[in-house]
Amino acid sequence: MASRDPRADIVDTDPFPQPKIRRIHSQESSTGSSMFTIDDLQNMFAGKKSTPEPTGNKKIWEFSEIEKQHLGLATAAFTLALGFMAVRGLSGISTLGMNTWIVTLLLAMPVMLFAVGPAFILHEIGHKIVAKKYGCWAEFRADPKGLRFGIMLSFFLGFLFMAPGAVMVSGLLKRRYNGYIAVAGPLTNLSLFIIGIPMWVLILGITGSFDLTSIPMLENGSRAYADGGSIIWQSMLVDAGVWWISANLILGLFNMIPWGPLDGAKVKDWNEQVFYGVFFIFLVPVLSMFLGFWSPVALLEGLVNKIF
Repeated sequence: MASRDPRADIVDTDPFPQPKIRRIHSQESSTGSSMFTIDDLQNMFAGKKSTPEPTGNKKIWEFSEIEKQHLGLATAAFTLALGFMAVRGLSGISTLGMNTWIVTLLLAMPVMLFAVGPAFILHEIGHKIVAKKYGCWAEFRADPKGLRFGIMLSFFLGFLFMAPGAVMVSGLLKRRYNGYIAVAGPLTNLSLFIIGIPMWVLILGITGSFDLTSIPMLENGSRAYADGGSIIWQSMLVDAGVWWISANLILGLFNMIPWGPLDGAKVKDWNEQVFYGVFFIFLVPVLSMFLGFWSPVALLEGLVNKIF
């Protein structure tokens, strides 16, 4: 019987090398944009490289009529739900009385719209602008079921949990650009939180809102917005500043949860270091706020007293 040829264990270099195929989430397209065209995909499999071409100008800040309608609907429903939350829902009637409950609800809605509206609207616009920057179609669409659920929950229980809608993005994106789009929303909330501190210190300091020491308190523990036939606008301003600070932190943290359609899942899929960094930037102040280490009202009042 013949012996085994020792050269059988030697594997020669593949005489038919395969072309390297770029991963969709790792390289630039031939146009230098974030998306790949059909020609790009064909060239990948053929092992060819295309010559980059200019992408031209794109209208980033552009809203269709249907998108404006959906943003308006979601904002209105969100504001109504926040108003119900401010009066503790139906249970607030027994503690406040029907007249005070209605007056407080009507006055709380503009406060919430002014304070929390930007946190929601600019969060979604942040997604939209970054998506369009990378050549995608991106428009906000409201979720009617989510809006109804949020309004009913806040009306009956005085607690708000709402999925008002999201920015719909269409385009073949690389993973990191999808991560950029996702993290843009929470980073917008972080920016609003940082900007909001000096902005509200200035507003509350100039108006002297903290100088009013005789603000009546409601039985549910919140500030009264009306006393007799007069509106206490100082109390409304203070609450607007407090809600601006807290809402941007809470909304940013909630969206960074790495679950389902939330932004955190997309950011974590792109870059775990970025995900944990942004997540803890929101988690630390929110957790310490709920544990009582600090509060937005104490922060604003302390800074106002020092500066003014």
